[in-house]
Amino acid sequence: MAHSVSALPSSAANEQPSPAAGEGRERHAGPKVDHFTLENGMKVVVIPDHRAPVVTHMVWYRNGSADDPRGKSGIAHFLEHLMFKGTHNHKQGEFSHVVAELGGQENAFTSYDYTAYFQRVAREHLRIVMDFEADRMTGLTLTDEIVAPERDVVLEERRMRSETDPAAQLDEAMNAALYTHHSYGVPVIGWGHEIETLDRQDALDYYRRFYTPENAILVVAGDVEASEVERLARETYGKIPARGEPPVRKRPREPEPRAQRLLKLADAKVEQPSFERIYLVPSARTAAKGEAEALDVLAHHLGGGQTSLLYRRLVLEQKKAVMAGAYYFADALDESRFFLYAMPAEGISLEDLESAIDAVLADVARDGVNAEDVARASTRLIADAVYAQDNQASLARWFGAALANGETVDDVLSWSDRIEAVTVDDVAKAMKWLDRRRSVTGYLLKEEAEA
Repeated sequence: MAHSVSALPSSAANEQPSPAAGEGRERHAGPKVDHFTLENGMKVVVIPDHRAPVVTHMVWYRNGSADDPRGKSGIAHFLEHLMFKGTHNHKQGEFSHVVAELGGQENAFTSYDYTAYFQRVAREHLRIVMDFEADRMTGLTLTDEIVAPERDVVLEERRMRSETDPAAQLDEAMNAALYTHHSYGVPVIGWGHEIETLDRQDALDYYRRFYTPENAILVVAGDVEASEVERLARETYGKIPARGEPPVRKRPREPEPRAQRLLKLADAKVEQPSFERIYLVPSARTAAKGEAEALDVLAHHLGGGQTSLLYRRLVLEQKKAVMAGAYYFADALDESRFFLYAMPAEGISLEDLESAIDAVLADVARDGVNAEDVARASTRLIADAVYAQDNQASLARWFGAALANGETVDDVLSWSDRIEAVTVDDVAKAMKWLDRRRSVTGYLLKEEAEA
């Protein structure tokens, strides 16, 4: 049976979420969310949205680039490409052709912690995409003649996105410097020299390890009812035999950082110098209770748009930057990142800009924040979450990413309540994570400036 719980939380909701997943109750706003687990261990989330006769169908696997075996970086992303190459039952390109013929859209993406495949089609075609997606969970066929050309495609993608883009090169170097031991320091797409070695057997080994029903999450959002999705899920995905326990994700723990790091990259292709800093901080999964929410509020207060502290100080008042902001990645299985970024105004060096940013941070560390600042940041965060309900694909991604990282449906539903509970003291304490010894700073420069 499907377990029914409330929809995404909103500031209008006064009730607290139920303590256990599956214990249904009503909230004041938003769509109902149902969830259940098939006998083979596959989790299913259903988000009814009857405003248009379409559905978004997503399958998430609890594996990403951080699960790539050492020396085989890029295999998760490479396999994502190969999943479109056909199965025992369907020839290469048939799935994509059918989706296009139905007037739908499809795609896939790989992140550090998960890989997801999705289609958006008219509601009456849901069964068709479920049949195809269930088939390629177990029926993938690969030959060397398929694998080798697709490996070249991935290498070209890396060259286009990373190796010819100075900003991307700096980002890769900064991540590698921040994560000295953990796999988050390796690009999702992989290192070029390791991608070159990936072969058919590497792909099949990875596929057989992670592409199992007990390691997968189905999310369906749109013009459907939970009972209908449950029936279709059991008739398609439910027929896939379980293989036992989900694969264990073995991740090395990043050691505590001890030294601040500064990286500079100069290139003739750089048109606008920029500043970036990343801090190693807890994620929603690794943080103490309330800590991730406090970091979320802190990031929004510091750099969440044109009313934020950094923008107001650096862009509007001091005229030292043309843009400035901050954001926090709570969505990670292991230790995550807190970002600061800015672009200098004409005549302002990156060193001067960095000093101005550090002065703002020092003021916050010394004086703290007031209740009005916290309330404003919390309200904006929650408003963004409420607006996200207007997009069924955003809803599906929100739940899929959370569950792929080990969170529950109720964790998602109670998020706005936890944000509202953040206090001035919580935000002040969160500043401890913005310690320069936990950071990597990057300067992106025009080549002549460096010279």
